[in-house]
Amino acid sequence: MVCSMTLPLRPLPAWLIGLSLIAHTVCHADTPKLCVFDLLGTSGDMFNASKDYALAMQSAGFGMTLKAYVDEHVAVEDFKAGQCDAVLATSFRTRAFNPVTASTDAFGATLILRQGKVDHAAGHEVMRMASQIFNAPSAASYVVQGKYEMAGLIDVGAVYAIVRDRRMNTPEAMAGKKILAFDYDKAQSVMIQKAGAQPVTADVNNFANKFNNGMADMAAAPAIAFKPLELLKGMGPHGAVSRFPYMIMSYQLIIERSRWPDAFANASRRYWFQHFDEVLARVSKAEADLPASVWMDLSAENTPKYAAFLRDTRVELTTQGVYNKQGLKLLKRIRCKLNPADTECSMPIETD
Repeated sequence: MVCSMTLPLRPLPAWLIGLSLIAHTVCHADTPKLCVFDLLGTSGDMFNASKDYALAMQSAGFGMTLKAYVDEHVAVEDFKAGQCDAVLATSFRTRAFNPVTASTDAFGATLILRQGKVDHAAGHEVMRMASQIFNAPSAASYVVQGKYEMAGLIDVGAVYAIVRDRRMNTPEAMAGKKILAFDYDKAQSVMIQKAGAQPVTADVNNFANKFNNGMADMAAAPAIAFKPLELLKGMGPHGAVSRFPYMIMSYQLIIERSRWPDAFANASRRYWFQHFDEVLARVSKAEADLPASVWMDLSAENTPKYAAFLRDTRVELTTQGVYNKQGLKLLKRIRCKLNPADTECSMPIETD
């Protein structure tokens, strides 16, 4: 149990210390359980970050135990079955509990172009501003969905395509290729089929092996996953990592509201928001650590083509009910605040 851990605590902000005065709890058998998905289990970065988080929450009076899962499907199913009181997993899975906040990870939802080039820093700023809005006192319509509530958003980096052939550098070049798609995320298959390519079914636990064994021409992942999953092996001598973000991926913490004190969710979201830059620094380091030779930059002609392709796919997926209108309306508002000159800001889409 986290309650009995003796790891050193980091200095806590005054607001979190203050909460402990009004939310004092005692460790006991029915302490709420947070189930954490991490491919590396208890030795992984996400689980270690969760330990720091749990200790901070404990100091504020919110005790919890942690359980690591190397299989995301099992973690989410245990949460559904009531064996976990909260789950920390990728938004591909948490969309089932809160489709509004999971909109941050929709195709191109955080993408900002300036003069035909991707503004990578601005993409993360979209995530930061969304997270800040989710922290507002008036955010209940976004963060609360029935009996569930989003209690933390963690930006784990842009998702880049890893291709076995550098000539896969336009949407048209994807036609006829085999591309890995998570079987539980319909959006991926729709996008792949829209490009005339063939989805190859995978999940987060086996997609790296499938790519590295040559079962697909393309995979996609954030840079922090490249080293532990050895994804560069599958790229081969003619492959590359395309420096174009299909999305920015997040982990989201979902709680069942009845199992936590009323003040918990706000304190939890605030904790993760205050650690936004700390996590982003690790993301930036993972990207910087990739060899310069593996990167492939899209041309000024093809970058807007990809952006338009993702936008059209996102709108189509919203029409199909896969993506959430409320969440995407918010994200467009943020993008246009950061980049009002973009042509999309005068387009009558994602405004309802």
